Amino acid sequence: MVKKSEQLKRGIVESPHDRRPVAGGVVDYAICTLGPDGRVINWNKGAERITGYPAKAILGKHFSVFYPAEDRASGVPARALQMARKEKHSAAEGWSVRKDGSQFYAAVVIDPIYEKRKLVGYTMVTRDITERHQARADLEASESQFRLLVSNVTDYALYMLTPAGIVANWNAGGERIKGYSPGEIIGQHFSRFYTPADQAAGKPAHALKIAEETGHYVEEGWRVRKDGSFFRASVVIDPIRDTDGSLVGFAKITRDISERRDAHQKLEQVQRQLAESQKMDALGQLTGGVAHDFNNLLMIISGNLHRIKREVMSERGTLALGAIETASERAASLTRQLLTFARRQSVNPQTINVADRITAVQEVLTSALGGAIKLNMEIGPDLWPIFVDPTEFETALINLVVNARDAMTGGGTLTVAARNVPEAAQVVVSITDTGEGIPDDVMNKVFDPFFTTKPVGKGTGLGLSQVHGFAHQADGRVEITSALGKGTTVSIYLRAGLRPQSARLRGTARPAWPRSC
Repeated sequence: MVKKSEQLKRGIVESPHDRRPVAGGVVDYAICTLGPDGRVINWNKGAERITGYPAKAILGKHFSVFYPAEDRASGVPARALQMARKEKHSAAEGWSVRKDGSQFYAAVVIDPIYEKRKLVGYTMVTRDITERHQARADLEASESQFRLLVSNVTDYALYMLTPAGIVANWNAGGERIKGYSPGEIIGQHFSRFYTPADQAAGKPAHALKIAEETGHYVEEGWRVRKDGSFFRASVVIDPIRDTDGSLVGFAKITRDISERRDAHQKLEQVQRQLAESQKMDALGQLTGGVAHDFNNLLMIISGNLHRIKREVMSERGTLALGAIETASERAASLTRQLLTFARRQSVNPQTINVADRITAVQEVLTSALGGAIKLNMEIGPDLWPIFVDPTEFETALINLVVNARDAMTGGGTLTVAARNVPEAAQVVVSITDTGEGIPDDVMNKVFDPFFTTKPVGKGTGLGLSQVHGFAHQADGRVEITSALGKGTTVSIYLRAGLRPQSARLRGTARPAWPRSC
């Protein structure tokens, strides 16, 4: 009994007769006994069902008839028996042939049979695993196609991470977007794609934690390429779990959305510019209508003042009329500024020399600044002439200087600059201060009529609106740039040149300026 137990542990069977009662009724497995030469000497119902051979048709034939011709030619059956004798067991999978010539995929196990340590034959167990093989082949094909698809996607970086965040694979999109080849990045931690600030803040680990806990992580943010450049990325991270629910890694998808973000920002900028233009047009219509009607009332008041002054002889009456006249003149000045903003002010454009006009009002500008502010003049050489209303030009210049002065409560430097802009055939006049700067939320309101950040009684809010109206009425534009704590620059761009008919009427030679003027 002990001897037989030891033989069973080694996979050795003393006699084929020990298995016949059990194997004969099995139908899911082909179980047969082979002689030492490989000929079939025993056959069960399962073998008949699977291979199609009845016992009388197969007994005495060599078991190699179950192998395809190419396997027989290459000696596969003989090697299977040799392996069984040498290793006391042989197991293999491969194609087998039925009696009708059709093939099925089989799992074959062959064990040697010994009697008194002498080989007397083999037990061969065969199972039809065609369906399992086909399912496995289909799965492998599907996985291969999926890997091929993922590896060739170039618009998205698709890759896997280990639970610790190590890059486990890499596709063509990852290489295109981030610049790393598979050999350079596989095995590295994915945190290297984050900016130094995000790394220091623990953002990579936080992203994996959120993905693990909630089942999904989505973000847009800045990422870093291999060359150190930044790009705007849309990132999705999903956890991958096995059938037991254990975390085995993460699937990560990254898309470069820099162009989309730039396009969106440009669209928002255009929309803001359109809204600003529409707002200014609406304000201009309203302001122009009010100022025009108010100006008509002022003309009546002013005209009747002169008539009353001739008839009123008392000193008190004269003083009262003087006060009314002063207020009327101030109201008329405000009306002109409103009409300039609305581009309805009657103008008298002339060809002027920019440098001469700035020099002519330099003394006025200096006195307006006071002693705490230094005035710099940076007038470029050979400035082209411009065709504008000289009074409106000087008013705009003084308004800008006064605004700049009020922004430098603790003193500073104010620079008046003028230069040619050849690429645009324009002359730009700029006023730069070293004052407080303008907050972003105020920047888009500075040209609105009556808008002011000055205390009550310190300004009408019409200075910059006059500058805006003057520039646009002169077929130019005004730009403003500012940085908090560093100062502000307001630039008026005006078209260079004369009106051709004006030059002919005055009989003056046309100065040298770009041909496009």
